[in-house]
Amino acid sequence: MEGQGYHKRDIKSKSLEAAVKYLLDTCILIDFLRGESGVYDILVSNEKAGLSMSTVTMMELVIGALNKREVQYIQKAFRNINKIYIDQSISEMAEDFVVCYSKSHNLQIDDALIAATAIKINAELVTRNISDFRYIPGIQLYQFNQK
Repeated sequence: MEGQGYHKRDIKSKSLEAAVKYLLDTCILIDFLRGESGVYDILVSNEKAGLSMSTVTMMELVIGALNKREVQYIQKAFRNINKIYIDQSISEMAEDFVVCYSKSHNLQIDDALIAATAIKINAELVTRNISDFRYIPGIQLYQFNQK
């Protein structure tokens, strides 16, 4: 079963809709840390728009840090973004996704957990990597395009 459609919008030029929840994929936050101005602008201008990240994303960022100073920087940079922790329902849904899609679509554990989190909290997943998620049923994707 193929996933839902996705919104292909340039969110750099628009503010995010306040009534919608957004879960930020790891790639978006990595771009922020790299200083990409479009990502910085959208995160800062939409600080109160219901931005969240999976705890999996925070762990991926920490693993990618070079040292403890970078870990502290990451924690400080994203302290105002709501973290969503993995619970049993997220774990079970992610496991189902891995069983269904790890061989056919090369779905990885981290992406399965992030997708399950977005679905559970009924949030749009903001990502550049639509192809990593588009086949997952029930997912709402928001493609980040930077011009």
